[in-house]
Amino acid sequence: MWTALAAHPLAYPLLEVVHLAGIALLLGNLVLLELRVFGAGAALPVAALARLSLALVAVGFALAGASGLLMFGTQPQELLANRAFTVKMGLLVLAGGNAAWFHGRGSLQRLDATARAQMLASTVIWLAVLACGRWIAYL
Repeated sequence: MWTALAAHPLAYPLLEVVHLAGIALLLGNLVLLELRVFGAGAALPVAALARLSLALVAVGFALAGASGLLMFGTQPQELLANRAFTVKMGLLVLAGGNAAWFHGRGSLQRLDATARAQMLASTVIWLAVLACGRWIAYL
């Protein structure tokens, strides 16, 4: 399967499109929720916006994760030897830990300084994931 995927002229570029669409859904909706946590759109109920945003974040993560695993399968040795890829994977673990902490402490209900710091950290981490993903091709 991996050989056929790597050999097909359209497969890898299409996977990249799906990967980027997933990242766009994920990051765009996190930023939307972050803006609300920081006070923008105060007329919008946080709980309702969070349900919609986080559902789309989950779809984006699923798309990015599935396409990323398929892309990884076409060249695992090269990617594991690539510093940008390994940093990206570490950042993904950090993003997951931050999300678990955010939801575990009930940050959406608190909307305090810690919740804002967690949201800001999330966006910075995901932007770093995005940057590392682009750097993979150049390192």
